[in-house]
Amino acid sequence: MYKIELATKLADRVYEYWIRAPQVAQHARAGQFVILRLHEAGERIPLTISAVRGDTVRVIFMTVGKTTEELATLGAGDSISDVVGPLGKPSEIENYGTCCVIGGGVGIASTPLIAKELKSAGNYVIGIIGARNADLLILEDEMEEICDELYITTDDGSKGVHGFAADVLKKLLEERKIDRVWIIGPAIMMKVTSGATVPYGVKTYVSLNPIMVDGTGMCGSCRVTVGGETKFACVDGPEFDAHQVDFAELMQRQRIYTGQEKASLERFAEHRCRCGEGGHHHE
Repeated sequence: MYKIELATKLADRVYEYWIRAPQVAQHARAGQFVILRLHEAGERIPLTISAVRGDTVRVIFMTVGKTTEELATLGAGDSISDVVGPLGKPSEIENYGTCCVIGGGVGIASTPLIAKELKSAGNYVIGIIGARNADLLILEDEMEEICDELYITTDDGSKGVHGFAADVLKKLLEERKIDRVWIIGPAIMMKVTSGATVPYGVKTYVSLNPIMVDGTGMCGSCRVTVGGETKFACVDGPEFDAHQVDFAELMQRQRIYTGQEKASLERFAEHRCRCGEGGHHHE
Protein backbone atom coordinates (compact mmCIF):
# COMPACT_ATOMS: atom_id res chain seq x y z
CA MET A 1 0.00 0.00 0.00
CA TYR A 2 1.13 3.55 -0.75
CA LYS A 3 0.50 6.09 1.97
CA ILE A 4 -0.73 9.62 1.30
CA GLU A 5 1.59 11.83 3.37
CA LEU A 6 -0.07 15.12 2.58
CA ALA A 7 -3.34 16.06 0.90
CA THR A 8 -4.21 19.65 0.02
CA LYS A 9 -7.01 21.25 -1.98
CA LEU A 10 -5.35 23.76 -4.34
CA ALA A 11 -8.40 25.15 -6.12
CA ASP A 12 -11.97 24.27 -6.94
CA ARG A 13 -11.92 20.50 -7.70
CA VAL A 14 -8.10 20.49 -7.83
CA TYR A 15 -6.10 18.49 -5.29
CA GLU A 16 -2.41 17.96 -4.52
CA TYR A 17 -1.29 14.67 -2.94
CA TRP A 18 2.18 13.70 -1.79
CA ILE A 19 2.35 9.89 -1.89
CA ARG A 20 5.10 7.77 -0.35
CA ALA A 21 6.44 5.69 -3.26
CA PRO A 22 10.24 5.31 -2.83
CA GLN A 23 10.80 3.26 -6.01
CA VAL A 24 8.96 5.80 -8.15
CA ALA A 25 10.60 8.79 -6.45
CA GLN A 26 14.06 7.35 -6.97
CA HIS A 27 13.69 7.00 -10.75
CA ALA A 28 11.18 9.70 -11.72
CA ARG A 29 12.11 12.22 -14.39
CA ALA A 30 10.38 15.21 -15.96
CA GLY A 31 7.53 14.29 -18.29
CA GLN A 32 6.82 10.88 -16.76
CA PHE A 33 3.66 9.66 -15.06
CA VAL A 34 2.29 7.06 -12.66
CA ILE A 35 -0.80 4.89 -12.83
CA LEU A 36 -2.83 4.68 -9.63
CA ARG A 37 -5.39 2.14 -8.55
CA LEU A 38 -7.22 3.01 -5.35
CA HIS A 39 -8.28 -0.52 -4.40
CA GLU A 40 -8.82 -4.01 -5.80
CA ALA A 41 -12.01 -3.04 -7.64
CA GLY A 42 -10.60 0.29 -8.80
CA GLU A 43 -10.00 1.67 -12.26
CA ARG A 44 -6.43 2.52 -13.26
CA ILE A 45 -5.80 6.22 -13.86
CA PRO A 46 -2.68 7.95 -15.19
CA LEU A 47 -1.39 11.06 -13.37
CA THR A 48 1.69 13.11 -14.16
CA ILE A 49 4.53 13.15 -11.66
CA SER A 50 4.53 16.81 -10.65
CA ALA A 51 7.43 16.82 -8.18
CA VAL A 52 9.64 14.53 -6.10
CA ARG A 53 10.71 15.05 -2.50
CA GLY A 54 12.67 12.35 -0.72
CA ASP A 55 10.62 9.14 -0.91
CA THR A 56 7.44 10.92 -1.96
CA VAL A 57 6.02 11.93 -5.33
CA ARG A 58 3.46 14.62 -5.91
CA VAL A 59 0.42 14.20 -8.12
CA ILE A 60 -2.10 16.92 -8.84
CA PHE A 61 -5.52 16.02 -10.18
CA MET A 62 -8.89 17.50 -10.93
CA THR A 63 -12.09 15.67 -9.99
CA VAL A 64 -13.68 14.90 -13.36
CA GLY A 65 -14.92 11.35 -13.04
CA LYS A 66 -15.70 8.57 -10.61
CA THR A 67 -12.13 7.62 -9.69
CA THR A 68 -10.84 11.15 -9.17
CA GLU A 69 -13.95 11.92 -7.08
CA GLU A 70 -13.20 8.86 -4.98
CA LEU A 71 -9.52 9.76 -4.73
CA ALA A 72 -10.53 13.20 -3.42
CA THR A 73 -12.32 11.56 -0.48
CA LEU A 74 -8.97 10.27 0.81
CA GLY A 75 -6.71 12.31 3.04
CA ALA A 76 -3.31 12.26 4.72
CA GLY A 77 -2.75 8.91 6.41
CA ASP A 78 -4.94 7.00 3.96
CA SER A 79 -3.40 4.54 1.52
CA ILE A 80 -3.69 3.75 -2.17
CA SER A 81 -3.48 0.14 -3.31
CA ASP A 82 -1.17 0.58 -6.33
CA VAL A 83 1.18 3.23 -7.66
CA VAL A 84 2.98 2.06 -10.80
CA GLY A 85 5.77 4.11 -12.34
CA PRO A 86 7.59 6.02 -13.46
CA LEU A 87 5.98 5.31 -16.84
CA GLY A 88 6.50 6.93 -20.24
CA LYS A 89 9.60 8.47 -21.73
CA PRO A 90 11.18 11.40 -19.88
CA SER A 91 11.24 14.86 -21.48
CA GLU A 92 14.15 15.45 -23.87
CA ILE A 93 16.16 17.76 -21.64
CA GLU A 94 19.37 19.33 -22.94
CA ASN A 95 20.96 22.75 -22.95
CA TYR A 96 19.02 24.37 -25.80
CA GLY A 97 19.28 28.04 -24.84
CA THR A 98 15.95 29.73 -24.17
CA CYS A 99 13.06 27.42 -23.38
CA CYS A 100 9.41 28.12 -22.78
CA VAL A 101 7.33 25.86 -20.51
CA ILE A 102 3.57 26.40 -20.78
CA GLY A 103 0.86 24.93 -18.59
CA GLY A 104 -2.90 25.31 -18.93
CA GLY A 105 -5.36 24.52 -16.15
CA VAL A 106 -4.45 21.35 -14.27
CA GLY A 107 -1.72 20.79 -16.90
CA ILE A 108 0.30 23.32 -14.89
CA ALA A 109 1.02 20.33 -12.59
CA SER A 110 3.55 19.03 -15.12
CA THR A 111 5.49 22.26 -15.50
CA PRO A 112 7.70 22.53 -12.36
CA LEU A 113 9.63 19.31 -12.96
CA ILE A 114 10.27 20.14 -16.63
CA ALA A 115 11.25 23.75 -15.82
CA LYS A 116 13.55 22.55 -13.03
CA GLU A 117 15.39 20.03 -15.21
CA LEU A 118 15.72 22.56 -18.05
CA LYS A 119 17.16 25.07 -15.59
CA SER A 120 19.62 22.49 -14.24
CA ALA A 121 20.73 21.79 -17.81
CA GLY A 122 21.69 25.47 -18.19
CA ASN A 123 18.68 26.85 -20.06
CA TYR A 124 17.03 30.25 -19.64
CA VAL A 125 13.51 29.22 -18.69
CA ILE A 126 10.36 31.22 -19.39
CA GLY A 127 7.17 29.94 -17.80
CA ILE A 128 3.63 30.71 -18.95
CA ILE A 129 0.78 29.41 -16.84
CA GLY A 130 -2.86 30.01 -17.66
CA ALA A 131 -6.29 29.14 -16.33
CA ARG A 132 -9.91 30.13 -16.88
CA ASN A 133 -9.73 32.47 -13.89
CA ALA A 134 -7.43 33.50 -11.01
CA ASP A 135 -9.00 30.99 -8.60
CA LEU A 136 -7.99 28.07 -10.80
CA LEU A 137 -4.33 29.05 -11.09
CA ILE A 138 -2.01 26.61 -9.33
CA LEU A 139 1.72 26.44 -8.48
CA GLU A 140 2.29 30.10 -9.25
CA ASP A 141 4.81 30.67 -6.43
CA GLU A 142 6.68 27.48 -7.26
CA MET A 143 7.01 28.38 -10.94
CA GLU A 144 7.99 31.95 -10.02
CA GLU A 145 10.88 30.48 -8.06
CA ILE A 146 12.11 28.09 -10.76
CA CYS A 147 11.67 30.21 -13.91
CA ASP A 148 13.75 33.18 -15.03
CA GLU A 149 10.52 34.83 -16.17
CA LEU A 150 6.92 33.88 -15.46
CA TYR A 151 3.81 35.08 -17.27
CA ILE A 152 0.27 34.51 -16.01
CA THR A 153 -2.79 34.44 -18.26
CA THR A 154 -6.48 34.14 -17.42
CA ASP A 155 -9.34 33.76 -19.88
CA ASP A 156 -11.41 36.29 -17.94
CA GLY A 157 -8.62 38.76 -17.12
CA SER A 158 -8.96 38.25 -13.34
CA LYS A 159 -5.15 37.96 -13.09
CA GLY A 160 -2.16 38.60 -15.32
CA VAL A 161 -2.68 38.88 -19.07
CA HIS A 162 -6.31 38.84 -20.20
CA GLY A 163 -6.21 36.15 -22.83
CA PHE A 164 -4.53 32.84 -23.57
CA ALA A 165 -1.05 31.37 -23.24
CA ALA A 166 -0.85 31.41 -27.05
CA ASP A 167 -1.09 35.23 -27.03
CA VAL A 168 1.91 35.57 -24.70
CA LEU A 169 3.87 32.98 -26.66
CA LYS A 170 3.23 34.80 -29.96
CA LYS A 171 4.54 38.03 -28.46
CA LEU A 172 7.67 36.33 -27.10
CA LEU A 173 8.36 34.68 -30.46
CA GLU A 174 8.13 38.06 -32.20
CA GLU A 175 10.52 39.67 -29.74
CA ARG A 176 13.24 37.05 -29.26
CA LYS A 177 14.65 33.68 -30.16
CA ILE A 178 13.01 30.78 -28.38
CA ASP A 179 14.79 27.44 -28.86
CA ARG A 180 12.31 24.91 -27.46
CA VAL A 181 8.72 24.96 -26.19
CA TRP A 182 6.79 22.55 -23.94
CA ILE A 183 2.99 22.76 -23.69
CA ILE A 184 0.82 20.79 -21.28
CA GLY A 185 -2.91 21.35 -20.95
CA PRO A 186 -6.28 20.47 -22.49
CA ALA A 187 -5.99 19.13 -26.05
CA ILE A 188 -7.57 22.19 -27.67
CA MET A 189 -5.23 24.50 -25.76
CA MET A 190 -2.18 22.46 -26.84
CA LYS A 191 -3.38 22.49 -30.45
CA VAL A 192 -3.90 26.26 -30.57
CA THR A 193 -0.77 27.17 -28.60
CA SER A 194 1.54 24.89 -30.56
CA GLY A 195 0.22 26.52 -33.75
CA ALA A 196 1.98 29.72 -32.70
CA THR A 197 5.43 28.15 -33.06
CA VAL A 198 4.84 26.71 -36.53
CA PRO A 199 5.83 29.87 -38.51
CA TYR A 200 9.03 30.12 -36.45
CA GLY A 201 10.01 26.48 -36.86
CA VAL A 202 10.54 26.10 -33.11
CA LYS A 203 10.58 22.48 -31.94
CA THR A 204 7.54 22.14 -29.67
CA TYR A 205 6.57 19.28 -27.40
CA VAL A 206 3.10 18.48 -26.10
CA SER A 207 2.23 15.94 -23.43
CA LEU A 208 -0.72 13.92 -24.66
CA ASN A 209 -3.47 12.66 -22.40
CA PRO A 210 -5.52 10.07 -24.28
CA ILE A 211 -7.46 7.39 -22.41
CA MET A 212 -5.03 4.88 -20.89
CA VAL A 213 -5.62 1.50 -19.31
CA ASP A 214 -2.49 -0.54 -18.69
CA GLY A 215 0.22 2.05 -19.39
CA THR A 216 2.60 -0.53 -20.86
CA GLY A 217 1.61 -0.47 -24.55
CA MET A 218 -0.49 -3.63 -24.52
CA CYS A 219 -4.09 -2.43 -24.58
CA GLY A 220 -3.76 0.16 -27.36
CA SER A 221 -6.41 2.47 -25.91
CA CYS A 222 -3.96 5.39 -25.78
CA ARG A 223 -3.06 5.27 -29.44
CA VAL A 224 -2.48 8.58 -31.16
CA THR A 225 -1.43 9.51 -34.68
CA VAL A 226 1.86 11.38 -34.85
CA GLY A 227 3.42 12.22 -38.21
CA GLY A 228 0.96 9.87 -39.88
CA GLU A 229 2.05 6.92 -37.73
CA THR A 230 0.24 5.21 -34.88
CA LYS A 231 1.98 5.69 -31.54
CA PHE A 232 1.08 4.67 -28.01
CA ALA A 233 1.20 7.65 -25.65
CA CYS A 234 2.11 5.45 -22.67
CA VAL A 235 5.33 3.97 -24.09
CA ASP A 236 6.23 6.18 -27.07
CA GLY A 237 5.24 9.35 -25.19
CA PRO A 238 3.53 10.98 -23.43
CA GLU A 239 5.53 13.81 -25.08
CA PHE A 240 5.46 14.18 -28.84
CA ASP A 241 6.38 16.73 -31.48
CA ALA A 242 3.35 19.04 -31.38
CA HIS A 243 3.51 19.84 -35.08
CA GLN A 244 3.10 16.16 -35.97
CA VAL A 245 0.12 15.35 -33.73
CA ASP A 246 -3.33 14.66 -35.17
CA PHE A 247 -5.25 16.70 -32.57
CA ALA A 248 -8.66 16.20 -34.20
CA GLU A 249 -8.35 12.44 -33.77
CA LEU A 250 -7.02 12.83 -30.21
CA MET A 251 -9.99 14.96 -29.15
CA GLN A 252 -12.46 12.63 -30.82
CA ARG A 253 -10.97 9.59 -29.04
CA GLN A 254 -11.02 11.37 -25.67
CA ARG A 255 -14.81 11.56 -25.96
CA ILE A 256 -15.35 7.86 -26.68
CA TYR A 257 -16.42 6.86 -23.17
CA THR A 258 -18.23 10.03 -22.13
CA GLY A 259 -21.52 8.17 -21.61
CA GLN A 260 -19.98 5.40 -19.50
CA GLU A 261 -17.94 7.90 -17.48
CA LYS A 262 -21.06 9.91 -16.69
CA ALA A 263 -23.01 6.79 -15.65
CA SER A 264 -20.15 5.60 -13.45
CA LEU A 265 -19.88 8.98 -11.74
CA GLU A 266 -23.65 9.10 -11.12
CA ARG A 267 -23.58 5.61 -9.56
CA PHE A 268 -20.69 6.63 -7.31
CA ALA A 269 -22.51 9.81 -6.20
CA GLU A 270 -25.64 7.78 -5.32
CA HIS A 271 -23.52 5.25 -3.44
CA ARG A 272 -21.85 8.03 -1.43
CA CYS A 273 -25.23 9.49 -0.51
CA ARG A 274 -26.39 6.09 0.74
CA CYS A 275 -23.21 5.47 2.74
CA GLY A 276 -22.97 8.98 4.12
CA GLU A 277 -20.82 11.72 2.59
CA GLY A 278 -17.14 10.91 2.11
CA GLY A 279 -17.30 7.46 3.69
CA HIS A 280 -14.48 5.16 2.56
CA HIS A 281 -16.81 2.44 1.34
CA HIS A 282 -15.80 0.33 -1.61
CA GLU A 283 -18.36 -1.63 -3.54
